[in-house]
Amino acid sequence: MLVGLALGALGLVSAGCGSGGPGQITLGYLTWDENIAVSNLTKVLLEGDLGYENVELKRASDVGPVYKMVGSSEADAFQDAWMPNQRGILAEVEGDVELLDPWFKGTTRFSVATPAYMDISSLDQLNSTGAEYIIGIEEGTPMMKKLPEDAIPAYSLEQKLVQADTEAMLAEVEKRYRNREEFAFVAWSPHWMNEAYDFDYLEDPKDALGSLTEPSDVTTLVRGDLAEEDPVAYALMDRLELTEAQVYELQNEIEAAGEPVEGAKTWLADNRDVVEPWVEAAEKAREG
Repeated sequence: MLVGLALGALGLVSAGCGSGGPGQITLGYLTWDENIAVSNLTKVLLEGDLGYENVELKRASDVGPVYKMVGSSEADAFQDAWMPNQRGILAEVEGDVELLDPWFKGTTRFSVATPAYMDISSLDQLNSTGAEYIIGIEEGTPMMKKLPEDAIPAYSLEQKLVQADTEAMLAEVEKRYRNREEFAFVAWSPHWMNEAYDFDYLEDPKDALGSLTEPSDVTTLVRGDLAEEDPVAYALMDRLELTEAQVYELQNEIEAAGEPVEGAKTWLADNRDVVEPWVEAAEKAREG
């Protein structure tokens, strides 16, 4: 059973009017914390180091819509494409976009998880707990399709699957974890949740989730003509790379600042050596 959980209004929230003239670029994003972090870091670098007049951040309601934004040039890039997990979504726009090399230099994880105090390690143990819910994420993600279609039937899971945007999911995890309730949720890395909570990624002995639980490349999706039309922004995003520890540090600075741009600026002030190669590549692209 799939039920919905909302925090605020879903749908497209536009911060601009699409990709445009010189010194302007539009980044599509989702409310995934690593996406917010890398998008705002890119914005700060383009505006602060490379003289862009305006870097717009345009929020999408789900994965499919943000891919379509890039494919139609409504946005210039989306910096949180997981491959091969999102390969089916990519197929819908593949002729109009380009995938850059992965920017995340680490090993991803993605599965259903439970708090460590529940003391289970596998999906086939979930019915033996008091968990009534699996707190999920955005409805259009591959995981939210695979769970009701394959994993829940395969294990005859009795829990209700709750669809939520990531912000709402994390709020539920925080509340239930602090109350030591028994529940399951969709978890992934890189994400600060891995430092904030002690939990276990559940094994999938029947392989009901397929390749979703295997390590993925986290990369950037750009519109097909971006390299030609905006070589500076293209070069910056193509050169950008972050380790797991750096992603966590950036997310933590954003959380502490309470505002993504300010948090990104704080992280940047302490990590100029990390970003200098990216900026140099962009400046070289500007010189031709």
